[in-house]
Amino acid sequence: MQQLEALTREAVALASGALPELSANEAEVARQMQICNACRYCEGFCAVFPAMTRHLEFGKADIHYLANLCHNCGACYHACQYAPPHEFAINVPQAMAKVRVQTYADYAWPPALGALYQRQGLMISLALAAALALFLVLAVGVNGTLWNPPLAGNFYAIFPHNLMVLMFAPIFLFSVLALTLGVLRFWRDVSPAKASEALGEAAVEATSAALRLKYLDGANQTSADEPAEGCPNGEVAPTLWRRRFHHLTFYGFMLCFASTSVATLYHYLFNWQAPYAYTSLPVILGTVGGIGLLIGPAGLLWLNLRRHASHGDAAQKPMDRGFIALLFLISLTGLALLIWRDTVAMALLLAVHLGTVMAFFVTLPYGKFAHGVFRSAALLKFAIEKRQPTQLALPEA
Repeated sequence: MQQLEALTREAVALASGALPELSANEAEVARQMQICNACRYCEGFCAVFPAMTRHLEFGKADIHYLANLCHNCGACYHACQYAPPHEFAINVPQAMAKVRVQTYADYAWPPALGALYQRQGLMISLALAAALALFLVLAVGVNGTLWNPPLAGNFYAIFPHNLMVLMFAPIFLFSVLALTLGVLRFWRDVSPAKASEALGEAAVEATSAALRLKYLDGANQTSADEPAEGCPNGEVAPTLWRRRFHHLTFYGFMLCFASTSVATLYHYLFNWQAPYAYTSLPVILGTVGGIGLLIGPAGLLWLNLRRHASHGDAAQKPMDRGFIALLFLISLTGLALLIWRDTVAMALLLAVHLGTVMAFFVTLPYGKFAHGVFRSAALLKFAIEKRQPTQLALPEA
């Protein structure tokens, strides 16, 4: 024990000489990683700690990479013997969260929008959704089609198909462009110097880890045969609810996206015009996905409100809750539109739903959605590095 204390004190001394270009939050991650590198009690907890052991010093790119590799489950914090009130004050989830939220703004394109959304995510999300929905409601009202007799679910009688494409295509393409530019800049900074010969194998592993949320399984799972225990949230005891609600949210979103994609194929490839029957594939996919997008975000908000204060989520709560709120509203208005699509309320519900969807895609590159893209890139780097020999060298004097 005394030898470990001595090693960790040496790590503190090394960390005190952090690179001058690091911000205060980045320097704190570097300090804590130096100490964790000397201790290594949590080496088997998640991908962060094996990735950490490949470094003797931690530069800006290394810190950004590790921060986005961290899933903020909190298991290491509750297991750490050097957590506060110890003088080393090790709190990896909190330190990583502060850097991670900054990377979303630093790599955002354009950067000013990322910084704005980081501070006021919830307010901006709700205000933008309300403004766009109100604009569309007024536009429909001026056109005299707000309270039409039932139209058998014919959305295009309110907003013609070409008009919908004209409204959404630029917003969708902008979101894809902004996310792509951001993650490419991130990857250029953190990616390994040499591409792995097993890049395809590494990509499969990273994709599997992302889709399964492997690192929310729990720190105490030492083999695939053991049941996953999950991660702590409001209490020290771990649960799998965070992983389950993430899965409901992600796969609910993907099913809704698949519904839209199938409907697009129906329209352009087969010339099958909407509205589609309740038993059709687009409606079934959208209904199941919509239910997932009700339960998942509601559960994530419940966990967010009960989140352990020491996990360090405070800096990203505005964007977290803004993202959750928009997903929930999209699903709620979409399912309401499906249920009452053959009533006089259809035009009003359609305008509100479309306004909410537009707000979601406008804010997509600057909110919590970006964390999935950046984390997937970090998981890919980790999978590549595992297949390369460690190249550690002592720093020059």
